[in-house]
Amino acid sequence: MPHHILVADDDPHIREVICFALEKAGMKTQAVADGAAALQAIGRRTPDLVVLDIGMPEMDGLEVCRRLRHTSDVPVLFLSARDEEIDRVLGLEMGGDDYVTKPFSPRELVARVNVILRRARPAPPEPADDRQFAQEKLALAPASHSASFDGKPLALTGIEFSILKGFLARPTHVLDRDAVMANAYAANIHVADRTVDSHIRNIRAKLAAAGCLDAIETVHGVGFRLGRCG
Repeated sequence: MPHHILVADDDPHIREVICFALEKAGMKTQAVADGAAALQAIGRRTPDLVVLDIGMPEMDGLEVCRRLRHTSDVPVLFLSARDEEIDRVLGLEMGGDDYVTKPFSPRELVARVNVILRRARPAPPEPADDRQFAQEKLALAPASHSASFDGKPLALTGIEFSILKGFLARPTHVLDRDAVMANAYAANIHVADRTVDSHIRNIRAKLAAAGCLDAIETVHGVGFRLGRCG
């Protein structure tokens, strides 16, 4: 069954380009011109992913995502007209999975959408690969795509889940930023250092809220390492 993608952007040309590229890749699309219409559309039918422009008038994409995260964990790919760090960081901290800066390559946008969809809806593993990943009180179950700390469930995005799984797979290793993001993105997709840091910060915040204050340690000048998680 094809994935259903909601595209929210106030520019009709951009909506047309995105929808054409996604439909050519075998997906179904619905396009809306503003944030309020996006929330209404999601209320009627939850899509598999939302492509959300940050710079829409009246209700911008950041506000749409903020409201959306009160009730839904649907994946969000942000569009930004400017390569502004504050837009990227705020978008990721509000629960966005990734961002694309305008002007963008439709092929790259489709690739990023596919990466997010794979992480959000992973294929069931073979029985032999149905492993549990754990470190002290932190546990991940890839088969059910669930995570917990000390028995408390963790609401992780698909990207965050994949990053944390990468740490748990090599709990004693120090991973540089490239290695961290290789666990979550396709090899041909460039991810900025600030994006990596934002995802790490989000994971730390979610684990801290569950009682884990040493989830991921920074090894200055090298990268990151899984903490004791006790």
